[in-house]
Amino acid sequence: MNKIYVLILFIVLGFSVNAQQRINDSNFPNADLNSKVVKFYPNPAITVINFEFNKMMQRDYTLQVYNFIGKKIYELFSVSQKTSIPLTEFNRGIYIFQLRDKNGRIIESGKFQVSK
Repeated sequence: MNKIYVLILFIVLGFSVNAQQRINDSNFPNADLNSKVVKFYPNPAITVINFEFNKMMQRDYTLQVYNFIGKKIYELFSVSQKTSIPLTEFNRGIYIFQLRDKNGRIIESGKFQVSK
């Protein structure tokens, strides 16, 4: 019986990953399937983290940063192609970023580390 639940879980996860990929592909129709929309550096960061977005990116995207327990600690509306976030108010730890479109859908997410 447990094997059936595990199989169903893998099938559902597979569909959700494929659905997210189709959403990403529809926002960037000319993008390669393996290309990233966001490049960020340095990782780990100490004083600042830089984000560079693909040239095809729309201007009405929002960048959100969450701490590791899920609390939103930073939000930037209408991101530009190159964005830097000062880390003076960030504590040492791991942070999650999400790039969202105007409808709130996640375009890309990732994590970075702050080490002070």
